[in-house]
Amino acid sequence: MTANSIPAPRHTRRPLRASATIELASLTVLLVNIATGNSQQIAALFGPVHGTAWLFGILATRRDPHRSTGATLRAVIPGIGGLLALRALERTDTQAAPHTGPGAR
Repeated sequence: MTANSIPAPRHTRRPLRASATIELASLTVLLVNIATGNSQQIAALFGPVHGTAWLFGILATRRDPHRSTGATLRAVIPGIGGLLALRALERTDTQAAPHTGPGAR
């Protein structure tokens, strides 16, 4: 059994999941801020939070042992890239895992 055939535990992607959630939430706050009056204080607070979460999501995706080029490219998309990369990584895990349902040998 190779290292690539072993599925990654869910808890190893907890930082990526957290950064993806923060990335999306901070983008939502920034867009609502623009729509409602563009407060400079809110932009000054949530802009760096969003940027940091976005960069962390890219790095967390790159460090995942089961990453693919597609997952890494998805992580680069601002706002929802972390969630898309997480979904791609989990899909890769389910495809690599052996079938253990009824009828499996």
